[in-house]
Amino acid sequence: MTEPGNALLVEPDAAALRTAMGRFPTGVTLLTQGCGHAALALTVNSLVSVSLDPLLILVSVKRSGRMRPGVVRAGSFAVNILTQAHRDLCAEFARPDRPEGMRVMRRIGAVEGFTGNSVMPSAAAALECVLHAEVPAGDHVLLVGRVTVIHPGAPDTRPLVFHQGSFSSLSPIEEDS
Repeated sequence: MTEPGNALLVEPDAAALRTAMGRFPTGVTLLTQGCGHAALALTVNSLVSVSLDPLLILVSVKRSGRMRPGVVRAGSFAVNILTQAHRDLCAEFARPDRPEGMRVMRRIGAVEGFTGNSVMPSAAAALECVLHAEVPAGDHVLLVGRVTVIHPGAPDTRPLVFHQGSFSSLSPIEEDS
């Protein structure tokens, strides 16, 4: 189907949306809930800063997934912003057979955060949140968290970026002379 200017329009469906959204580069995070034997972790690239007053962020998780019930039950979660050094963790925790419990703790080098959720000291930054709202959104649920603790991480880390189905890098920032 064509429109004025010879623009090609694609009939909206899941594959077309996935392709279009793949053109939007995103950071990659590891969403964690619980700690120790109860630890869960999930790769998420749907992190959004929502509000500065109060401090709110949003992540999107599958409605039918394992993560949502744990977050709702505990009323809290943590978001660990991954670095380029964490590529293997990104792939591992995106799989349905991803580790749980103590295997999560060992694999990501986690420590228990103030909210009782796993935090990665090696992350570019980590945000500990209490659940502020849960909003149904199609086959996903938007989890809005009120940020209660910020772990700033090392300032010189390079974020893990996902773009068009693969990892990408940001160019180093050039300083003005």
